Amino acid sequence: MANEEFKKRLQDKLDESRKEFEGKYKDQLKDLMGLSKEEISEITPDLVDIETYNKIIIVVKEASRANLSAVALKKNIEELGKIAVKIAKKVPSLAAII
Repeated sequence: MANEEFKKRLQDKLDESRKEFEGKYKDQLKDLMGLSKEEISEITPDLVDIETYNKIIIVVKEASRANLSAVALKKNIEELGKIAVKIAKKVPSLAAII
């Protein structure tokens, strides 16, 4: 039974991931994930920028999956703080929203 539960959870996650990458912000998500560690580290030299970058990815994935408005996406990124906004502005397709 545990194996069947695992397979179901895995399939659910795969379906969710597909929706994220096919959703409204698929281009922004691809561009964001294309940033190098060096580009992100230019903002601050510590791990805060990497942690924030990972949070932005989650926010954009969820916004894409849920088909949120650009205004809602912008608000969610801004709520992550100044570093998040700086990182988002490194991605032209997200900068247009911010």
